[in-house]
Parts: sequence; C-alpha cells; structure tokens
Amino acid sequence: MLESLNPVASCKKYGVSIWQCPQFLFVIIGLVIIIAIVITYFLAVFRIGDPTIVSLLVLSVGAFSLALNFIITNSFERMAEVSKLKSEFIHIVSHQLRAPLTNINFTLDFLTSTKMVPTKEEQVEYQEILRENSLRMGDLIDNLLTVARIESGDFPLIKNKVSLEDIAQKLIVKFKPYSIASNIKLMLLVADHSLVVLADPLWVEQVMENFVDNAIKYTKGGGEVKIKIFRRNTAVFFEVQDDGVGIPPREQKLIFEKFFRSANALKKQTEGTGLGLHIAKKIIEKLGGKIGFSSKENKGSTFWFCLPIQKNG
Repeated sequence: MLESLNPVASCKKYGVSIWQCPQFLFVIIGLVIIIAIVITYFLAVFRIGDPTIVSLLVLSVGAFSLALNFIITNSFERMAEVSKLKSEFIHIVSHQLRAPLTNINFTLDFLTSTKMVPTKEEQVEYQEILRENSLRMGDLIDNLLTVARIESGDFPLIKNKVSLEDIAQKLIVKFKPYSIASNIKLMLLVADHSLVVLADPLWVEQVMENFVDNAIKYTKGGGEVKIKIFRRNTAVFFEVQDDGVGIPPREQKLIFEKFFRSANALKKQTEGTGLGLHIAKKIIEKLGGKIGFSSKENKGSTFWFCLPIQKNG
C-alpha cells in the first residue's frame, strides 16, 4: 500500500524517469489543480461576489481539473505499462531463445567436429538434445503467434460438444511419466460422467494441459495434484489443485498478465514465458466461460475455469 504512494518506487517499477512516472505526475497535476481552484476562488469573489455562483464556478473548475488529471495520468500509466511490457518481452524472449540456441550450436559443433567422433549412443543423446531445444523454440514462437492472433481479433474458434473428462483422461496418460519422475500423485476426480460443454476441443485441451503442467512443475516432490470436474448450477467446472509453492499475495493480481512470472516460479528456475495463463484466460473468455484461481504462498494453488453446460440431444 505504501509503495503505491511512493512516486520513486513507482518510477523504478516502470523503469521510467520521474517526469514520465504516472504517480509523480498525479501529484504535480494535483498541486496545479489546487492552485487553479484557489486562484479561481479569489478571482470569482472579487469579480462576481455572489457566493452561490462562486461555489458553482469553483466546483466546476475542480471537477473538470480532476477529470483531466485522471485522463492524463491514466494515459501515462498505460504508456509506462506498455514500455515495461516491451522491456520484459525483449528480456524473456531473448533469454528463452538464447538457451536453446546455445545448446543447439554446442551440439552441432560437437557432432560436426573432426577431432572427436561420437559413439552411436552419444549421437542418439545429442540428437535428442537438438529435438528438445527445437521444440522449446517452436513452443515459444507458437505462443507469441497465438497472442498476436488473439489481440488482432483473428482467432476463430470451432465449437463442438466436448467432454472435459475425456480430455482429462488423455492428459493423465500424457503426464504420468512426468508426475512419477517428480514423485507426485496425479488424481482425477469426476462428479458426473455425463457432463458436456460446447467448446473448441483443441484450445480447451491446451488450457487444461497448461493447468496440469504448471501444477506438477510447481509442486514439491512427494506432493499431490488433483484434477476435478464437476457441475455447479448451469456450468461445468475444471479445477486443478496442487500443494506447491503458491503465489505471493502481492503478485496475484498480475497472474494472467502477459509475460508475468511469479517470484516463486523464478526461484524454482522453471522454464516459461509467462504467456500460458494469459492465453488460457483469453481462450476461456472467448468461449463464454470464466477463469480464476486461489492461492496461498508455500501451500499451493487451485486454478479453475468453467464453461456453460451443453445439454445432450
């Protein structure tokens, strides 16, 4: 709370000079408004004299100035936020691309070296490294293209009747080796096996996969990840609960923002671009659903989304 009242801290947050900082500008413009109101009052008193007209005039000037202050400050805040996101985008993308590119270059140098002849086992191992790193780069590019398509409005969704349970069963099989390697118990709990929604199956699966992947990734070894599907009123809920690192309270309002990654996630040094949950939110909202989460730091998180139930027939 105190940080929001500190212009210097705000400037550091956005990475801009103090004269471009929204909070500092708000204070300066506020002082200008007070001075303008005082001048208006004294001019009105000496020139007009009527207390009612003076009061109305001062109130009008004050209201107009406050509205103007709000618009100007908001505009600068949006500009500062965009500048911050651009900087984060460059940092994240360069970091995410640099690591796999370095691995690929190192592997290719080794495989093409005339000084060392790799064994057959080494060739297979290094080919797998090339494959994994090329997939990482492909995933990053796909996510960036998806965000661009969503923001441009060129993002058609093909809706069909979908069973979230069927998709969840596929994900259980897909993530089983990962969960076993991480010593995590992965469970699927379905309250009603007849639940069907109207959605784009490919994109809904991507959202569900993102939830499960994050839950396993950020859960301590030996933990549990519970996948729940249930009905509440006229909606079908998909919920993933973990007992992992959780999200600090001060960061929770940013969790669906582009390129945002929690400090706890960074501490675990997990890979990610901060685009998965942003894309998930946009997809669910375009499908007419809602998305949200609850979290306690160092105790775990529960991410969920819901879509309108589709009656059979």
